[in-house]
Amino acid sequence: MNTNKNYIFRETRQRKRMMEILSSTKSHPTADWVYSQLKEDFPSLSLSTVYRNLRILKKQKRILELPFGHTFDRYDGNPAPHPHFACQKCKRVFDIDISGLENIFQNATRETNFKLEGFNLNLYGLCNDCKNDHASS
Repeated sequence: MNTNKNYIFRETRQRKRMMEILSSTKSHPTADWVYSQLKEDFPSLSLSTVYRNLRILKKQKRILELPFGHTFDRYDGNPAPHPHFACQKCKRVFDIDISGLENIFQNATRETNFKLEGFNLNLYGLCNDCKNDHASS
């Protein structure tokens, strides 16, 4: 059974497999992609079951939901706060490393006296592939 403060859920085989899939990719997949990966192991699986399990994993803070304003939300198996970059052309989402974010978080905690528990930094623009395509046209 997996617990996270107020959220207690029985750990199902589907949810366990979903976590394995999300933890093994850096592609920040959609629910449809997760569904297609799980369907092989669970032929009677429905898309609504995938969405329900994604909501549970999000409530348990085991995954991140990334609502980038595209047609579909994307999911990240790494729940630790970290920045993302979303390409406005191809719609891919990337984890990015930016030095100094720890300092910003520490400064914000000190200067506001709030109890900060995380952050969400999303950057937008053109990825290298789309930027290079744009430059050559």
